[in-house]
Amino acid sequence: MSAFFTTEKGSISGLDFFTVKSPALKKRSDACFYRPESIKKGVPLVILLHGVYGSNWSWALKANVHKTLEKGIASGHIPPMLLAMPSDGHFQDGSGYLKHHEQDYEKWITEDVISLAKEAYPEVNESSLIFLAGLSMGGYGALRLGAKHPSIFKAFSGLSSITKFEQHKSFLENIANLEKAATNQENVLELLLQNKNSLRPFRFDCGKEDSLYTANVKLHQELLEEDIPHDFYSYDGEHSWEYWAQNIEATLRFFAKHI
Repeated sequence: MSAFFTTEKGSISGLDFFTVKSPALKKRSDACFYRPESIKKGVPLVILLHGVYGSNWSWALKANVHKTLEKGIASGHIPPMLLAMPSDGHFQDGSGYLKHHEQDYEKWITEDVISLAKEAYPEVNESSLIFLAGLSMGGYGALRLGAKHPSIFKAFSGLSSITKFEQHKSFLENIANLEKAATNQENVLELLLQNKNSLRPFRFDCGKEDSLYTANVKLHQELLEEDIPHDFYSYDGEHSWEYWAQNIEATLRFFAKHI
């Protein structure tokens, strides 16, 4: 029996686009998948979260992440993985991947997207390792949800991440709407500390010319002070798709190490 009342699928250029009625959101939402031809049963699942203003098409159409994956597979540096690229649920400029009073955007990622992957692709099963990554608001989501759900995610990664709820203000038209809608205004460090004893391996990176760079360096320093193992990388670049397209390979290689 399907987890979704309705499921619609369309495919183009090797990408599968789904619209489903999400139990967590109580409305329709979207996800894009990329399935390499070489995958087998038990294939790792990588969930990629987009930033504000974007949607399920962002990682594929603006960063060509599926082409980066195929190059990695061809070179032998990255094993075959199934890529899941869900929308954030389409709350105004961005849901923050948070639990809201009316819709649970966290559960959409941690439950519904995974259920959809298992229903749509028989190669994804209970033995499949699941990884989580995201950029900007998606990095905020990935670092938070990776910390909160160690039983789900084997490892996690953030690129150019928002690290505190209040930083959404720089990107949203009206942060008050998100403040009212979200049940909690979560910060990354707090969740990493709360789950310190159960954390899975994680990494994050940020461009040196990024407006969020100082916040990411601060998070790195705070994690060092708290003796929380992690990897942090500073690269050249701004808060841009050029940066994310260039550096997502490092995240995929990081996940490959934990398979």
